[in-house]
Amino acid sequence: MTSRSACVLSPVPLLILILSLLASVSFVPTVEAVNADSPGIRMLEEIQTVITELAEQAKPSVVNLFPITTAGKLRDASGERMPNASGSGSGLIVNSEGLIVTNNHVIGDATEIEVRFSDKTKLIAQVIGKDPDTDLALLKVPTDRPLPSAPFGDSSGVKVGQWVLAVGNPFGLDRTVTLGVVSGIGRENMNLSRYENFIQTDASINPGNSGGPLFNLRGEVIGINTAIINFAQGIGFAIPSNMAKHVIEQLLAKGKVIRGWLGVGIQPLTADLAKKFGVSEGEGVLVNEVFEKDPAAEAGIRPGDVIVRIDGIIVDSPNKLSRLIGTLTPGASAKIDVIRDLKHLTLAILLTERRDTAAVPTAPHARVEIKLGVEVQELTPSLAERFKLREAKGVVIMRVEPNSLAHAEGLREGDLIKEVNRAETSSLADYTAAISRSRRGDTILLRVLRETRAFYVVLKTSD
Repeated sequence: MTSRSACVLSPVPLLILILSLLASVSFVPTVEAVNADSPGIRMLEEIQTVITELAEQAKPSVVNLFPITTAGKLRDASGERMPNASGSGSGLIVNSEGLIVTNNHVIGDATEIEVRFSDKTKLIAQVIGKDPDTDLALLKVPTDRPLPSAPFGDSSGVKVGQWVLAVGNPFGLDRTVTLGVVSGIGRENMNLSRYENFIQTDASINPGNSGGPLFNLRGEVIGINTAIINFAQGIGFAIPSNMAKHVIEQLLAKGKVIRGWLGVGIQPLTADLAKKFGVSEGEGVLVNEVFEKDPAAEAGIRPGDVIVRIDGIIVDSPNKLSRLIGTLTPGASAKIDVIRDLKHLTLAILLTERRDTAAVPTAPHARVEIKLGVEVQELTPSLAERFKLREAKGVVIMRVEPNSLAHAEGLREGDLIKEVNRAETSSLADYTAAISRSRRGDTILLRVLRETRAFYVVLKTSD
């Protein structure tokens, strides 16, 4: 379970390092001071100096944020009014002119935020723009003096195991510094935001750290802390700095983020689907729907295509495909590599602006190998109206037998079967002919339309 409040520092990796260094220190069996000139002590002191200097350099760029309610009072992140609140979130000053980045969930619906600086001064910030899809927001405070800011680093070079420093205001404890390592990169499917590519760290992140920076040892910001996993000590997540920079640039220029739109419905490739389409499991993502007059349709992408690369970057999950397309602006051209009928194709696609209601892929349930278990009927105008289908042809599922394979796959009454084993199914005759060509024990690939969303499922006939 994840929490939006951006766990205690996991001491084990750091302890092992310290113990290994201390192993080189010669101790005497008396109450005497350790030899300050020993190599181990000198190395530890050098490391300590780097960390303390980094902490002193980093802290002034971190601010404490207090959203202001419509009643003019401060509130915490949960929305309760707390005139004397100890803090509700953190922010990072990104330039000397007063731009501040934080999490969207920290400010909520507030349009004004009280900002408290390291020198105890306070200013009121206005919201420049918000991006719920990445959980980032940009604020601006009026200032007649340069403010201490922190430089952004390149998050693409972040490595698992490298040391990081998190700075924030957990539980109202101003500018708390915690040390840890990067525990993982490219974390997704956390259900925290639409576009996920989190850096995982064991540097302690607690409620109130949300919106604060994650530094490398060079003093560069490589992430914006955003979430923890409840009850899991030492597991926190940060938005990569490269993603944050891209969002900040657009929020500053336009007040919102405008993303590219491809115009497809997609789903992950299970082992059964991968076998049907002649690829390896996880090799690309499966296109289950192509929207008319959108960029993908204009470029010739078809349902059943497997997208494997975008501009040369490997695509191995629906989340990654959405994120890559989302980093491109409307009007940009993208080269998309697909596998179609075991052949590799490269298509040039001119992207348009992403719709507010983007397609949500439908994920089939796990397969249970028993009989098919559906009753079908050719589509009629009355059935199309009854099941909210915008189609004129196809075969409608009228009944799904309980405990059947179709039921286990999530098929239900009103689903429209558009293809059987990649062959278009416009009529009951088409459906019957396609099914009759299958032998007992064969797998059958169906492309199904449910209201306005399509998806693929693999069923296996009983032996």
